[in-house]
Amino acid sequence: MINKWAAADTWQAKFKIRKESIMLLEKSKALLDMILGWFGGWFSMDIGIDLGTCTTLVSVRGKGIVLNEPSVVAVNKGTNTVLNNGSAVGSVAREMLGKTPGSITAVRPLKNGVISDFEITEAMLGYFIRKVKGRGRAGLAKPRVVIAVPSGITAVERRAVIDTAERVGARKVYLVDEPMAAGVGSGLPIANPTASMIVDIGGGTTEVAIISLADIASGESIRVGGDAMDEAIINHLKKTYNLLVGGARAEKVKIEIGSASPLEEELAMEVAGRDTISGLPRKILITSEEIREAIREPVAAIINAVAGTLGKAKPELAADLIDNGVHICGGGSLLRGMDTVLANATGLKVKRVREPMNSVAEGTSIYIENLELWKDTMDRSEYGWE
Repeated sequence: MINKWAAADTWQAKFKIRKESIMLLEKSKALLDMILGWFGGWFSMDIGIDLGTCTTLVSVRGKGIVLNEPSVVAVNKGTNTVLNNGSAVGSVAREMLGKTPGSITAVRPLKNGVISDFEITEAMLGYFIRKVKGRGRAGLAKPRVVIAVPSGITAVERRAVIDTAERVGARKVYLVDEPMAAGVGSGLPIANPTASMIVDIGGGTTEVAIISLADIASGESIRVGGDAMDEAIINHLKKTYNLLVGGARAEKVKIEIGSASPLEEELAMEVAGRDTISGLPRKILITSEEIREAIREPVAAIINAVAGTLGKAKPELAADLIDNGVHICGGGSLLRGMDTVLANATGLKVKRVREPMNSVAEGTSIYIENLELWKDTMDRSEYGWE
């Protein structure tokens, strides 16, 4: 009997010691997390990234947006080796789009908001992060990184973004949905019990969301955006005029005379390209009316996504939007008349946010400034110090 009680006492003592050890480890980790949070600026340079199909914007904690570059990389064909010792990325590479010889390719490694070429995306992200770290104190530890991604991408695509960021040196990766980042960056009261509606029209995707109490209550993500409009213009010129133009020229046409609704004074411009029949260079005159008709399909898809999101909203949230209206952002929101066609289709007030091109990046910047508050609401990598 004495041996039995002695054994029980020994087991209880061991259990108590083990429990106390676990608690001590947890407290130590919490203390270290707190220290890293307090002195994070000395230990690392935490970074927010708006990883866009057309443009990548990078913000740094305490500094805001510090980099705005096209999501383009120039590589040797067949080897995927980045030109200029790895520095032919961004603006330098964009100048080469459609103008490279057979041995060189200018690549956009993201398509419809997701990674289509992992190796080149890794090279691009690595270059941008090195460039940002080179502008200030690099820190004693690898950076924590917040990346905005389309809300409609799959779990596999989310994992691919995390893995890519980890391979280029992130110690911890957090993913935030683009409409949430856009809402935060636009200054909408997303944490309040009232509906805020954001429509982010990017290059590869359009993100539509009704946000309340810091979460998406109703939303839709479609793989239609500015690139689809450019493609529609290319197809129109080829079909109507037998004129072949590149993506950069089609984008210029969209910016200069494109519109989603009739203009008070219609516009016109000359556009040059290659004749598909003769093979010779040729120039034609086109009008804003025909470009509006050419991009009618992608514009209609965006309108349908907005209407579909409103149709799924709870009645109380839908009622809030009568007063709060709809906020639009992203490069596609700058298309003339986009606010007008959305207002006509929904019957709601539609307002373009103050800095539509930067709203998602501003949101990631706010997230990294308040990471301790928001980190449990985001997808994140499994390892690394918080």
